Amino acid sequence: MKNSFFYNIFKVSHIVMLICLFSISCKKDFLEKKPLGQLTSDNFFETADHAVWATNAAYEQLRNWDVHVFSFIGLTDIISDDTDKGSTPSDANFLTELDNFTFDAGNISVGAVWTGYYQGIYRANIALENIPTIEMGEALQTRLLSECRFLRAYYYFNLVRWFGDIPLITKTLDRADFSQPRTSKTEVYAQIIQDLENAIDVLPTQFSGVDKGRATKGAAQGLLSKVYLTLGDFTNSSEQALAVIAAQKYALLPSYAQIFTAAGENSSESLFEVQTAAFETGGGGTQYNEVQGVRGNPNLGWGFNRPSDDLVGDYERGDPRREATILYVGEVLPDGSALVADNPNIFNERYNQKAWVPTHEGGNGNGPGNIRLLRYADVLLIAAEALNELGETTDALLYLNLVRARARGQSTSILPDITVTNKEELRTIIWHERRVEFALEQQRWFDLVRQGKAASVMQAVGKNFEIGKHELLPLPQTEIDLSGGLLEQNAGY
Repeated sequence: MKNSFFYNIFKVSHIVMLICLFSISCKKDFLEKKPLGQLTSDNFFETADHAVWATNAAYEQLRNWDVHVFSFIGLTDIISDDTDKGSTPSDANFLTELDNFTFDAGNISVGAVWTGYYQGIYRANIALENIPTIEMGEALQTRLLSECRFLRAYYYFNLVRWFGDIPLITKTLDRADFSQPRTSKTEVYAQIIQDLENAIDVLPTQFSGVDKGRATKGAAQGLLSKVYLTLGDFTNSSEQALAVIAAQKYALLPSYAQIFTAAGENSSESLFEVQTAAFETGGGGTQYNEVQGVRGNPNLGWGFNRPSDDLVGDYERGDPRREATILYVGEVLPDGSALVADNPNIFNERYNQKAWVPTHEGGNGNGPGNIRLLRYADVLLIAAEALNELGETTDALLYLNLVRARARGQSTSILPDITVTNKEELRTIIWHERRVEFALEQQRWFDLVRQGKAASVMQAVGKNFEIGKHELLPLPQTEIDLSGGLLEQNAGY
């Protein structure tokens, strides 16, 4: 079993769900009921344990179906050139709409991530408002508040990249305030930066034991470097990335393939992961692994997120990362238990090996594979890209070539060091390196949009991308309707 604070999250998840219900209910008789250990909304935020549990609730949302599973994969990988929908042709047509750019404001995925991520923000806000009222140790209290700010920043970062201007909510709302207008993305990014700067000032450099997996200073610095890179602020982006590197708390694993195994979870390369576990009774994992698993016997997954022909062809000759990323028909499963059998109902099937997990307790829907959100290799390539833009080519090449050296391993005939010093040429090389290093890790779409390449790349692979429209997702039509017109739709939808 994993040595992770996740077990504490699981133990209290039912209680914290009740706390969330207490916070939005307006029925007095419901509040007067005393479920689970006599906890009610009146006596919950009283002890240090309650503060920890409330923070854990904000972490627990990371495993939610609407946050990091079906729609998340659709709106990061399937929407990009890295993958096709996969599965059988008629399965999950809303993902086909994403794949083909025929989606509209009624698409299931846009509503799902909107709901899931705002629920995460809501949980973080509840904790941030109530933890300061608890008489407890100052150090623990301050740390928990900073963890919640880190999580709130993460939730907002994905939302603002998907939707642009969005409601910025930093407190729990009364029922009369539920309709909120859109806030400019500039203000949203300012809040993200403020939350991450606070977290950097407070969070420890590492956790151990049952707390391993919580957000650290390095995780906050790494995420902030990505925020600044997205904004085109290369000075601040490089500063944060270099601070992570200089701390010497992280290192690339010698084997690229090991990153995505159970042994590679929470490793020296990990800055932040979604923590999961497979309990016999279920309830501790996610369906992230199942929806991308081999469709058929063995593995009994759903077969979505098929690596695209374009991705397969974009690896350099002999790059071991392709084999570690893509699981082919006829290939031996990573645990050696069987061969991947051909499924005649799926066209040219292949699968995301990074999401593969062996047989486990609790059934396939209880996937135990941690979801890698931020790796040290990402920090190195962020540093390389930002430094190249600043004209610091020598250092940019250093960090780029560290990533390539790990990928090639002991081979001397593949993936040679890059020596190009022209800024534009090196930029293209770094962007390519990001694609093959993070393929099927749900980063490609966000990279293409921030690089200004989404239109040209999507159109080149035959997708119906419209310039000035598809750089952003539509706001869910249900949210616009509920707002009474207060929320305005993105252009083109």
